[in-house]
Amino acid sequence: MNKVLGIIFIAVAFAVGMYLGGGSSKPVITTSAGGASYGGGYDKNADADVNSGNKTTTALAERTANGKTHIVNPGESIMEAVKAATPGDTIQVMPGSYHETVYIDKDDIRIIGVIKEGKRATMDGQGKLNDAILYSGNNIVVQNMLITKYKGNAIMGQAGNNFEIRDNIIVDTGVYGIFPQLGKNGIVEGNVISGIEDAAIYVGMSDNIHVSRNEVFDSVAGIEIENSRHAIVENNYVHNNTGGILAFITPGLPIKTTFDVIIRDNFIVNNNTANFGAPGSTVAGIPAGTGILIMAADEVIVEDNIITGNKTAGIIITDHENAPNTTIDPEADSKPDKIMILNNLMMNNGYDTIDEAKALMLTEFKQGQPDILRVGTSRDSCIINRHRYVTVGVNDWAECSFTNTDAIDTYILDEPVPPREIKGSEKGKIAYLGICTGCHTYTGRMIGPPVQIIQALYMDNPRGLADYIANPVKKRDDYPEMPPQNYLDEETRLAVAEYMLSRTN
Repeated sequence: MNKVLGIIFIAVAFAVGMYLGGGSSKPVITTSAGGASYGGGYDKNADADVNSGNKTTTALAERTANGKTHIVNPGESIMEAVKAATPGDTIQVMPGSYHETVYIDKDDIRIIGVIKEGKRATMDGQGKLNDAILYSGNNIVVQNMLITKYKGNAIMGQAGNNFEIRDNIIVDTGVYGIFPQLGKNGIVEGNVISGIEDAAIYVGMSDNIHVSRNEVFDSVAGIEIENSRHAIVENNYVHNNTGGILAFITPGLPIKTTFDVIIRDNFIVNNNTANFGAPGSTVAGIPAGTGILIMAADEVIVEDNIITGNKTAGIIITDHENAPNTTIDPEADSKPDKIMILNNLMMNNGYDTIDEAKALMLTEFKQGQPDILRVGTSRDSCIINRHRYVTVGVNDWAECSFTNTDAIDTYILDEPVPPREIKGSEKGKIAYLGICTGCHTYTGRMIGPPVQIIQALYMDNPRGLADYIANPVKKRDDYPEMPPQNYLDEETRLAVAEYMLSRTN
């Protein structure tokens, strides 16, 4: 938002002409009860994973039917149970405290916390361990766990498909709460997450995602859909964060798009928490008091949400050029196109908005509390019942040709998609996409330093970078400590180092 002021006075001259030349008109009142429903941007018949003729479903059913149950009691190790498990097995974790990191590199493993008289299996990092659960396997389920006091992540997916992360309680786990990265066909449902310095739920570079019935609060970002496609975010309670729900394209990542995202039926309330993200990071630029933030993402539908009490604005739509802490990626479209705003209940937003928003409002001779702010360019967007809201930047948006998304229940596929095929030569690439890009972009700052800086330090020394990945040492006060990736074998660490050093974007 801090880049906006440079264009304000140019925009004022244009706005004066529009204001003096325009007349009043009756509002167009549209009911969502009738009319056409949105058809969606996903064609199942064109999805190669769906039509590959794989035998994933049959094989998974057989492994699950023949699977064993492993019981983990207090004083025993969840990781040891994972090592002993074979695909199809279930690991039941009894109530008690467990101080460890669990890495799942097998398919078809279920970790289920047993809740007894209200007591849960608790993974406690004691402020020392970086990550609680990391998985690269497919068809992974993590359910009913309580995870707290880790420095990095509670649950992170690293290129695993068909995941289910349900009914967990996550408190104060550092950078991310639930973080599926480079996954397809996944559900994040019924979790309660708080105290996260980046995103409580962060879906990165993933497809066919359903995020529902979660409560996220006291974090910088509540729910973030980043560089991902075909996602539904619905029926969540998102409150007391810096920003509530985000749909982003983060520049500098290998996957360059976010599109076909439906944000509906959420309670997005009082997201006014002071921003405590890592200075210079992407989320550190979110103004406190943001209900929904759409940055450069395309085909985002905002429907039937209750958006109240967010002091800067209910909805902010921006391109990369006008967003803080954001670099320009020449290979990514920086404009948020085809944004679609349907019925939403918006009340008491923008009551203490920032100066940049006030200046934008003046370009349209408006005062008051902004519900919707559009900054920069947004092409082919539409809105219904615009008269309900205090808006800036949407006067020229068309009326939407549909009134609801009732025709789309979910983008989750009926059958599991096959595992990602990883050839020996692609081991470094997949590790880079599934792990490194969670914190590093090529040119800008995400969590860790840009890849370009890493290349300058290690370009002729991939072995040195591989060793650092296993045992990192904090080098800069203005960056958080990097978690060690020593669970990766030596061959994979060297492969990912060589791949990172070969990147050009």
